[in-house]
Amino acid sequence: MADAFIIDACRTPRGIGKQGKGALTHLHPQHLGSTVLRALQERNGFDTSDVDDVIWGTSSQVCEQGGDIGRMSALDAGYDVKASGVTLDRFCGSGITSANMAANAVMAGMEDLVVSGGTEMMSLPKKGVLPMGANNAHLQEIHPQSHQGVCADAIATIEGIPRTALDAHAAESQRRAEIAIKEGRFDKSLVPVLNLDGTVALDHEEFPRPGTTAESLAKLQPSFPAIADYRFTEDSPSFRELINQKYPDVDIQHVHHAGNSSGVVDGAAAILFAGSEYAKAHGLKPRARVVATSNMGDDPTLMLNAPVPAARKVLQRAGMTLDDIDLFEVNEAFAVVSEKFQRDLELDRDKVNVNGGAMALGHPIGATGAILIGTVLDELERRDLQVGLVTMCAGGGMAPAIIIERV
Repeated sequence: MADAFIIDACRTPRGIGKQGKGALTHLHPQHLGSTVLRALQERNGFDTSDVDDVIWGTSSQVCEQGGDIGRMSALDAGYDVKASGVTLDRFCGSGITSANMAANAVMAGMEDLVVSGGTEMMSLPKKGVLPMGANNAHLQEIHPQSHQGVCADAIATIEGIPRTALDAHAAESQRRAEIAIKEGRFDKSLVPVLNLDGTVALDHEEFPRPGTTAESLAKLQPSFPAIADYRFTEDSPSFRELINQKYPDVDIQHVHHAGNSSGVVDGAAAILFAGSEYAKAHGLKPRARVVATSNMGDDPTLMLNAPVPAARKVLQRAGMTLDDIDLFEVNEAFAVVSEKFQRDLELDRDKVNVNGGAMALGHPIGATGAILIGTVLDELERRDLQVGLVTMCAGGGMAPAIIIERV
């Protein structure tokens, strides 16, 4: 099997994903995609007519984010028309999945130069978007699927993880992100977003709340009690009842809130993959190679528990153990996800999300996986370490995973 090399990775800053508050909300999502695609080409000088495919992740493919945003962003970035594009949806896992598919195509020898990435503008109105399975009563009878925030609370209840632990985890995420920003640890990958007139729309992370403490988080009200009891119709089960259909003995305790859940933001990211022969022939210097990729499904009712089995699966594929991994990135969709990941795998916490995560920096759904791959690569280089593992939960009870190694 051929090697798939990561040549480069870049991303936009994450802007607050609320209309009237965020610095990116006035822009078209294709503009965010074209920003990182253009930057990738300018930084590396490759001929865009050689790009075999642009594989893009976007979860809410409606309205402005519909119509194959990967292809449209490439055209907007000035890529040659020969560079085709496709857009996929694995919910939150879309960004990692786009990278995995790009790497797998190169490793199979079918393609030589592929760009992966993703875009999500969470500030856009989600017209016509329903929670997983909500519009299919038959599927809900087979696999009850609830709201992700209610699932997070249910998992914390089942696992016996108290709010104090989750708030401490969230405060640590903010602390690490504050240090990373002050020390410029994200600067290598970060590219500014410009307005159409060339002025700067955003050139820094907009979401973090430096100075956040566990004590300040303790004052926040839980976010999901009312959502847990919401019904689409008078006859349909509530989100709480959907979970209790499968887990009748669980009395859900609501422990997640705005401070220990991932931030609502806008953003985009891109990664350039090349085969060894193409890279050598065109003077592209690899930064890392893909060791292994995997996908894993788990219980769709609890929805968020697949990262642990996904990590175990990708390690098995790579012929590695946890001890071989220098740094981990697991998306902080909710505090319980990354907290449970570290507890279940008995990880050294100084190796996990070392620069903070989505609780501090935000989670632009389809772009986050690509962001995390670039983040772990930058940090491996900064610390002169070798191997990183990236994974994240996704709707429907799934998780993709990838292991990369510096070259």
